[in-house]
Amino acid sequence: MKLWDKGISIDKKIEQFTVGNDREIDLHIAKYDVQASLAHAIMLESIGIISSEELLQLKTGLNAIAKTIENGTFVIEASFEDVHSKMEYELTKTLGDVGKKIHTARSRNDQVLVALQLYYKENLKEINDKTKTFFDTLLGLAETHKNALLPGYTHLQVAMPSSFGLWFSAYAEVLIDDVYLLNAAIKTVDQNPLGSAAGYGSSFPIDRELTTKELGFSTLKYNVVAAQMSRGKSERTIALALGSVCNTLARFAMDICVYNSQNFGFIAFPDELTTGSSIMPHKKNPDVFELIRGKANKIQALHTEMVLITNNLPSGYHRDFQLLKENIIAAIEDVKDLLDIFNYAIQQVIVKHVDLNDAKYQYLFTVDNINTLVVDGMPFREAYQKIGGEVENGTYKPDTSKQHTHVGSIGNLCLKNISDKYPK
Repeated sequence: MKLWDKGISIDKKIEQFTVGNDREIDLHIAKYDVQASLAHAIMLESIGIISSEELLQLKTGLNAIAKTIENGTFVIEASFEDVHSKMEYELTKTLGDVGKKIHTARSRNDQVLVALQLYYKENLKEINDKTKTFFDTLLGLAETHKNALLPGYTHLQVAMPSSFGLWFSAYAEVLIDDVYLLNAAIKTVDQNPLGSAAGYGSSFPIDRELTTKELGFSTLKYNVVAAQMSRGKSERTIALALGSVCNTLARFAMDICVYNSQNFGFIAFPDELTTGSSIMPHKKNPDVFELIRGKANKIQALHTEMVLITNNLPSGYHRDFQLLKENIIAAIEDVKDLLDIFNYAIQQVIVKHVDLNDAKYQYLFTVDNINTLVVDGMPFREAYQKIGGEVENGTYKPDTSKQHTHVGSIGNLCLKNISDKYPK
């Protein structure tokens, strides 16, 4: 049941430890292993290693496995080490000796590597799509609430006037920076490693350009050692991109938790989106945003984990790489869920009217009032000292009439510019 089985039994404790929970994790990459195996079989036929009839049999067998994966009946039993051994077993059971030929000119190393690259590529693109959906939602909310004023804070102290339009579109534009990193991660994994075998290529005259085209990769990872070295490097790059998205989500979720609290009271959510307390009947807790914050912060730690697992490994394959799969795949799946639930919940936000004439907000306009004095001819430092003195002696009276009109301010949100800036 093992691709490397030479008829020597292995200690059961050692086997259990080395296999770990690969069987469960590998279900995520099973369909991509089928795709890569199909491309590999096509290539083997093109160079005369298998016949056209054998290729047709392998295609039939692999397509049958693909259907079981699609309908959820594909299982990797405990008797198998991983998805690759299960796949070859099924082909051999159905096709006999033809099934045994599928592993020709490849290693389990490049087999898992190409399956992972395909999984990463497709799922990062899905995360990109979900990020764009979230971005569009935020710009829509910014447009809807562009005239609703909101106090701005520095050091969590009342600072200057802001707006809900400015708040929503700020997080939208920050998502663009996250997409730059997501696109970099996609480009990093969009390189075909198949044909690197165990890391040093093959003596078979394989056609790596053919498998690159069949699998839809933009280019090859040409150097076979470099292909193996990409394992770990790809995960570090992906973790950095996911962490960037999650940093935005976590900070936004924190704002929401603060603004939703009674002491701020800027926003609310329908009761059905909140949870209660077992002893305090008045509680309406923003648990969904607290969990978004916690999960997003957890994912931000992933980059450090990926670095520490692989940081000082020499070139070539090492079993340490197996430890990368579980948490990077879990993070990818979690980020998709986080974007979905955040987008679903934020669309139901209730924006409240904030009265900036309230006494606790009276100092929001000190900077505007200083600027008015400067426009009237007073040097800035004198204007600063004048308004500062009024604040200190209790004679300050805010003038709320000054407008902010420059690019990117509360009076000029540039929402279309932000929308056009989003990477195409």
